[in-house]
This record gives sequence, C-alpha cells and structure tokens, in this order.
Amino acid sequence: MKTFRPLQQLLVIVLLAVALGACAKAPGTGRTIFTGGMSPAEERRIGAQEHPKILAEFGGAYQDPELNAYVNRIGDELVSISEQPDLDFTFTVLDTPIVNAFALPGGYVYVTRGLVELANDEAELAGVMAHEIGHVTARHSAERYGSNVAATIANIGVAILAGGQAAQASSTATALALQSYSRDQELEADTLGVRYLARNSYDPEAMASFLESLQAHSRLEAELAGKAGAADQFNIMQTHPRTSDRIEQAIQRASAIQVANPQRLRDRFLQRLDGTVYGDSRQQGFVRGNAFLHPVLRFAFEAPRGFRLTNTPSAVVGASPGGARMVFDGGGKFTGTMPDYVSDQWARGSQLRGLQPISRPGVDGATALTEVRGNGSQLEARIAALRTEQGQIYRMIYATPNLGGSDDSAFLRSIESFRLLGAAEAAALTPYRIELYSVRPGDTAAALAERFPYDDGFDLKRFLVLNGLSQGAALTPGQQVKLVVE
Repeated sequence: MKTFRPLQQLLVIVLLAVALGACAKAPGTGRTIFTGGMSPAEERRIGAQEHPKILAEFGGAYQDPELNAYVNRIGDELVSISEQPDLDFTFTVLDTPIVNAFALPGGYVYVTRGLVELANDEAELAGVMAHEIGHVTARHSAERYGSNVAATIANIGVAILAGGQAAQASSTATALALQSYSRDQELEADTLGVRYLARNSYDPEAMASFLESLQAHSRLEAELAGKAGAADQFNIMQTHPRTSDRIEQAIQRASAIQVANPQRLRDRFLQRLDGTVYGDSRQQGFVRGNAFLHPVLRFAFEAPRGFRLTNTPSAVVGASPGGARMVFDGGGKFTGTMPDYVSDQWARGSQLRGLQPISRPGVDGATALTEVRGNGSQLEARIAALRTEQGQIYRMIYATPNLGGSDDSAFLRSIESFRLLGAAEAAALTPYRIELYSVRPGDTAAALAERFPYDDGFDLKRFLVLNGLSQGAALTPGQQVKLVVE
C-alpha cells in the first residue's frame, strides 16, 4: 500500500527542490552559490534599469573623452583576462568629487572623478576597478538576492508547518542589488582584484597603497568636519570591512603573487589627470570658504563664519564647531505669497513664531522661527524660503540646540546674504583643477601646498593626501606631483 505524505510536508519538499534548483557556480570563484533563481540576464536587466538612476544621483558622467577612453581601456583589459572575458561591461567615470567606486549587477562599474584623482598611478586605479569587476564575476549581487530568497523560503516552511500564512519577500531584486556587500564578499573581491592585476602585469601591491591613500583621505575629511576621531564615517568602506583590515589582507594577497615585471605606469596615469576638474563642477556649484556660489543657477549666499559647507547632489549642508547645522535646497515653484508658502506648504503643521516677509533685490521670501527634530532631540530653528524673479524657490534651515540672540542674528545675516549673480560674475566663476608640477631643487611639500586655493589651514595635509605622501616625505627634483589650482 502506497504511503501518502501530508500536504504540508510535500509543500516543504517542493520549496526545497526549488531552492536546490536555484544554485549556480560563480565564474570568478568557482563556488556554488544560491542565486534564488536570479539569472545573468536578470542581473543585466537590473543593471541597465538602475544605470540612469546612478548617473542622476552622482552628477552624470564626467565629460572628458580622453579620460573616459583611458578608464574604459583599463577596464576592458582587466575583463579580458577575467573568468568572463565575453561579458559586456560598462565603465563610467561619475562627475562628482566624492571618493567612491561600486558595481551594479550585469557588469556596470563606476569610479568617481574624486577617486580617480586620489589614485597616484594606473595600477592603483586598475586595482579599484579589478575589485569591482571581481564583485561581478563572483556574482555577489545574485548571491545576496539568493540569501534573501533562502530566508523567505525558510519563513514559508515554518509558516506552513505551523499552519500559518506564507511569508512574503521583503525586498525587490533591484533593492537587493544595491545593498552593501558582506565582509567575506569584499575580501573575495579583493582576492579576485589582486589576481586580475597580476594577470595584467600590474603591481599587486597597488591595491594596498591605494587603500592607504583612502584611509588618509578619510582621516582628512573627518578633520575638516571637526570629527578627527571618526574617520570611518568619512570612508567609502564604512559599510564594508575596516580599511586597516583591508590593507593588511591586500598586502598578504599581493605578496603571495609573483609578477615578473610589475607595472605602476605613474607618468601615463598622471598625464590623463592634468587639467581635470577638482572638487565641484560648474553644474554643481562651488563651495568657496563659507560661501556657496552657483554659476549656472546664478545665485550665491554666505554661511556664518566657522561653518563648513558640503555640496551634495540634493542640498548644501553645513555644520559649525558649536553644533549648529544648516541645510539649503530647492523648493520648486509657488505663485502665492511667500509667508503663505512657509505656513501652508513647506512648514504646514509646525508651530511658527515671528513669521515675516523678506524683500531683497530680485528676491522675495519669508522667514520664521520653529522647532525641528534632529538626532532624537528637539532643536530650535530659523527657517527661510526665498523666491527669485524666475519663480524658483530656495529654502534654508539653521538648527541648533539653543538658539540665542547672537546665533539668530548670524543666521538672519546668512539668509539676507542670498543674492542673484549677474551674467559676467557667473561667467567668471570657474572650478578648481588638477595641475601637474615637476618638482624643482629646493621645493618642499609645505611650499607647494601654499599654491592650493584654500584658506582653512589644511593645505599641507591636502597636498600630502592627494599625492600619497607621508608627513616629512622628501621631494625629488623631476618628481611629478598634483597641485590644485584655480
């Protein structure tokens, strides 16, 4: 007599069979991974779907045909010696000073302009790109997706056995594709990256030297933000293994691989950087000390003295050593009065005090006091909305734990500093650029750093970090170094 299994057991068996059928071997590692059924074609579809969003988020592709062709050539050569030489990769230099690199499923690899400029030779840039290629050939995006599906299947099995409803997947494939990688996946990509460097005759040690520059850059960014002890918060590795760990692991992997004639190709690399935009571009607007000027949108304003401003794709944000915070962004258009915009649109539902209009040449607006939530606490805030002659609204928020008379006066002066730029003044505003300089006898790092166009006392550290130099390093006549110039 045939024995029949209970329905619940059969359902669990079916689910397990589906799981077993959704495994694949990762080309880069040879490991069998659970992909949850995500095929290479689906990875490519997700990458193509997200690519325009990445361009919009990071300022678009950097418009330098020679640099883009150079980066693409490096990428194509690395792919050609990988385990997937026929996969159609897309390499993009993003037009942002943020130091970052990442890959989307299906072979979409991105390096930012800021990261390219932080590198000091072709091998270092190739190391970053090889690491991202490693994520793709290891199919880490599909593996992350599979992890989520496995958890969902386990929940369904538990629900069926308990007589409950099946659990639902918590994330879409696209959202999973953009999550950070695990520690093991990052180290696996490092291993593949070192392999690809060696196969292409690059010096494998370049991966470790770039990670050291990245760590120095993170420390400098933390100092500039007044948080010297929080370098990890200013590091693209903050959701990945700590940089110090990555350096040690990269050195171990590099030392285990012998390359007959390891190449760094510093001169060829530096020539491609000469003249590139450094920091923000005209399309993004410029931070100049405590001022922000936008030559394309043609406006400017000044933050109170001591504020450090940071330009992001969505807003200009600022912070003072005393703990005050500032956010400046766009607010669309509104045809009514500006006090009505503040009370009925932007800050509707907030308790406003002292709401009053603002009138400036070519600008009308309104300002008020209110309270906002920040970091789990209540902050006092001075808010303002300003409308230009073209109808565009800009908004400014200053928030601080204790809004005293002197602080509020400074915030009001900043709001009143908002002005429109004339055509000639806007046209005269140009971005900073990288300029190559050949060291001469007697040159010192401190003397060359004085050529940098900043006035915050950090020029020497900027020079050292940008050139991968340690404190006290001697310069050699004829040595090529990077300067930042107006």
